[in-house]
Amino acid sequence: MRLSSGSCLFACVVAALAAADVGRPSAQAQPSSPLRVESLESPAGSNSAQPQLSASAGGVLLSWIERDGPRATLKFSERTATGWTPARTVAGGTNWFVNWADVPSVVKLAGGTLAAHWLQKSGSETYAYDVRLSYSKDGGKTWSPSFLPHHDGTKTEHGFASLFSMPSGLGLIWLDGRAMTPGDHGGHGGGAMSLRYGAFDAGWKQVADSPVDLKVCECCPTAAAMTADGPIVAFRNLGDGDIRDIAVSRLQNGAWTQPVEVGNDRWQLAACPVNGPALSARGRDVAIAWFSGSNNQNRAMLAFSSDAGRTFTAPVRIDAKGSLGRVDVELLENGSAAASWIEHAAGVAGLRMATFNRSGMSSAPVTVAPMRTDRSSGYPRIAGGRGELVIAWTESTPAVAPATGNVFRVRTAMAKTR
Repeated sequence: MRLSSGSCLFACVVAALAAADVGRPSAQAQPSSPLRVESLESPAGSNSAQPQLSASAGGVLLSWIERDGPRATLKFSERTATGWTPARTVAGGTNWFVNWADVPSVVKLAGGTLAAHWLQKSGSETYAYDVRLSYSKDGGKTWSPSFLPHHDGTKTEHGFASLFSMPSGLGLIWLDGRAMTPGDHGGHGGGAMSLRYGAFDAGWKQVADSPVDLKVCECCPTAAAMTADGPIVAFRNLGDGDIRDIAVSRLQNGAWTQPVEVGNDRWQLAACPVNGPALSARGRDVAIAWFSGSNNQNRAMLAFSSDAGRTFTAPVRIDAKGSLGRVDVELLENGSAAASWIEHAAGVAGLRMATFNRSGMSSAPVTVAPMRTDRSSGYPRIAGGRGELVIAWTESTPAVAPATGNVFRVRTAMAKTR
């Protein structure tokens, strides 16, 4: 696999992280061969970042943001049997809120309509921004005027949205700061961040706008998936004493169930770690991955459910040691799950992947690419379709002229799953 960061750096990352596997728990036996990762030419242009992947019956969609001075543009491409389609533009603007962790998306709904979201400033405060939605009925050639899923009118944070296809149209969740003091992003100035749900029917009439949880972590990405029993969402909850553990809720008979914590990590933290969960569902099977720093141990975790998220297996650790989190997960056709995370060992970091069965046994982890340990690495993504697993991440390399900062580019790769 070609990596523009240099073969020497890549070799050092592989060696360092392979050595870290010595400390992997004995339960992480290797029931299958390692994933074989192959490079894919990315459809993203220069100065691109904030990748997002979504899968549907039609395949995998990749979206990203390209920057040109103050202007940000949301673009997307679809993975086909012959490669990525030419990039198409959703929308762009000079008043967008562009953030390494709170990223836009493009998803394909059940009827083939495309839906997209991005973040747009609503006021002068740093975290005053809205979720903007748009849709396309012609494969992305043209897009509707943008609109809001929330209608509180406050100049506060509305972001970290997760879109999902519903039988009747579009569903989404987002973090909503309407109860917080404007300008207070830490959650200590009064009020709490909430998690809200919205839905639109096939005619794009909004049919739902309701809370899922009225007190959640202020800036961790959310996750959503559609099971055979309906939607399930995951987020970082905020409990008494600053306990910030991962919780799930399911839409049942038109109402969201009481959130239930998955790992019971009891991670006490005075500020948001900006490290959210990932979900994947096939029928009534669900896989969830997350990051925890409880007991001063940074680790990436994984659990399974066979009853649409009502109960989960005991969590297993998927990294060797020194994880930075930023996880993703994808259920495969054979019932196992592919998981990705950023691992930090021997002074270097890399994007790691492995497959796990329900007993927690894993294939040998592979290093997809070297990573930076700062925010410039963003959130790597994985998604499955057409017998393959697609991987996307942000490559950050020093600019030729140091004063101009780093150069960013969205890269892609794939691994066969059958």
